[in-house]
Amino acid sequence: MHALAAAEIAALPRDADALIAIIVEQRQQYAAVLESLRQQLAKLQRMTFGSRSERLAGQALLFTTLPIPAPPKEGTTTIAAHQRKRCSGRPALPADLPRVRQDYDLTEEQKAGFDRLVRIGEVVSSTLDVVPQKVLVIDHVRAKYRAMKDGRSSIVVAEAQPSPLAKSNASAGTLAHVLASTYADGLPLTRQEKIFARHGIELSKTTLCDWKLGAAEKLAVLMPALKAHVLGAPVMFADDTTLKLLEKGRRTARTARLWSYLSDGAILDAEGRWRSYPRAAYFEFTTTREAIHPTRFLAKFHGFLQADDYAGYHETFRSGRAQHCLCWAHVRRRYFDVARESGASPLAAEAMRFIAAIYRIEATLPGLTPDRRREVRQAETVPLLADFRAWLEGHYPSVLPRSALGQAFAYTLSNWPALLRFTDDGILAPDSNLIERSIRPVAVARKAWLFAASERGGQAAAVVFSLIESCKLAGIEPYAYLRDVLQRLDRHRMDRLAELLPFNWKPASDHLHPV
Repeated sequence: MHALAAAEIAALPRDADALIAIIVEQRQQYAAVLESLRQQLAKLQRMTFGSRSERLAGQALLFTTLPIPAPPKEGTTTIAAHQRKRCSGRPALPADLPRVRQDYDLTEEQKAGFDRLVRIGEVVSSTLDVVPQKVLVIDHVRAKYRAMKDGRSSIVVAEAQPSPLAKSNASAGTLAHVLASTYADGLPLTRQEKIFARHGIELSKTTLCDWKLGAAEKLAVLMPALKAHVLGAPVMFADDTTLKLLEKGRRTARTARLWSYLSDGAILDAEGRWRSYPRAAYFEFTTTREAIHPTRFLAKFHGFLQADDYAGYHETFRSGRAQHCLCWAHVRRRYFDVARESGASPLAAEAMRFIAAIYRIEATLPGLTPDRRREVRQAETVPLLADFRAWLEGHYPSVLPRSALGQAFAYTLSNWPALLRFTDDGILAPDSNLIERSIRPVAVARKAWLFAASERGGQAAAVVFSLIESCKLAGIEPYAYLRDVLQRLDRHRMDRLAELLPFNWKPASDHLHPV
C-alpha cells in the first residue's frame, strides 16, 4: 500500500495549475457519483414508501426556459361535450345481467281504504344483488344395459365425461374456478381452501394444487397454436418479469422469469383494407434471464418488435428480421425520476414537456387508419422530435454524464432511431404500455402467492397467464372461456385447436360476459 501510494505521488505533476485541474476533475467525478447515489437512494425510498403516480405537483412545469430550442408550449385542448362519470352514488347496472322480477302491491287493508282502484302502470327500481359462489354436486348417471347380440350377452354403459382430469371428481367449472382465482384474481391456494371450507367443502391445498397443475397441462396443448399466432404478428411487444422459484435442495428461492410476448398491429387484406391483427399474449417460463431465451423464441419472427433496450433482444435486431421500436413511456420515466426531486434541474421537466407534446398528437389519432396516422406523425411529430433532439444535443454537454439526468439524456440520444421508428409506420404505438398492462397481473398474483413451488408450477403459470391475458385482450370473461374449453378439449380435433384460442373462440354455452 505504501509503495503504491508513493508511486501515485511520484506520478503527480509538479505544476500547481495541473494539480488544480486534477483536483477540479476529481471533485466533479465525486459530485457525479454522490448525486447518482443520492438519486438511487431517493428512488428506492419512493419505491418502498412513496406514491406510484408519475404526476408532478401542480406548478412543477412552470419555469424560465433556457437557450437552445425551447420545449413546445402548452397548447389549448378542446374537449368535446361528454357526460360526467358518477364518482359515487348508484352505479349503472349492465342491461345484460340476469334479472329477477319481484312484484309489490298494496295490501288488502290499503286497498279497502279506497272506493275504486285502477292500475295505470308501475314504478321500477333496480338493485344489484350478489349471490356468493354456489357449490353443488353433479351426479353423472350413466345408463347400464344388459345387451344381447348373436346369442351373446354383455354389459353396455353409456359414455360420460364427469371430469376433464383422469381419476378426478373436479368438474370443468371447478377447475376453471381454481385457475381463474389463482391467476386472474391472485388468490393463493390456502385462501381458496378456506373459501371452500366456508361452503362446507373440505379440499386440501395439495388437492387444489394437483387440480391446478393438471388443468394447466391439459390446456398446454393450445400453446403451439397460440405461439404461432403471436409470431405471425406484424408487431410484437416483448417484456419480462420475475417469479420466485423454489427448488429441491435449495434453502432459498431463486429468481426465475416469465417472458411475455404480445401480438398487435394491422395488415392489409386482399381488398386493400386495413384489418387489425388479433391481439393475444404468450408467456414463457425460464429459470434464468439469459439472452438465449428471447433469441430462441424470436428466431422466426419478422416484423416490428416493441421492447426495451435489454441486450437479449440485440441479436434479433442485428439479424435484420426485426426492427426495434423503443418505448417513450420508459424515456419519460427517467426524466420524471429526476424532475420530482426537490431542487432538480429544470431540464428534466422541459424534456417531459416535449414528450407530453408527442402524446397530445397521439390523442388525436384513435380511429384513424394506419396510413392516416403515419401522415399526421410525419407532419407534426417528426418536426417536434427534431426540435427535441436539437434541444438534447444542445444541453447534453452541460449535464454530469454519471448523474441520473445525464444518463437520461444519453439513453434518449443513443436510442434515437428506435424511438423515432413509430413515426414511420401507422401500425406502431409510441410506447409499450399495452404489454405492461398484460404483465401487471403477474406482479399482483406474485405478491399473493409469492413463488412457484417447482418448474412444473412455473410452466403452468405461463400457460394459464397466456390464456387469461389473451381473453382480456379479446374482451371475453376468462372463467367462462376456461370452463367451456376444458369441457370441449378432449372432443376437439387436434388439427383445429386454433379455433379454441380466445380471439377465435365461439362458446358452446351462454356463459359469455364481456369484461
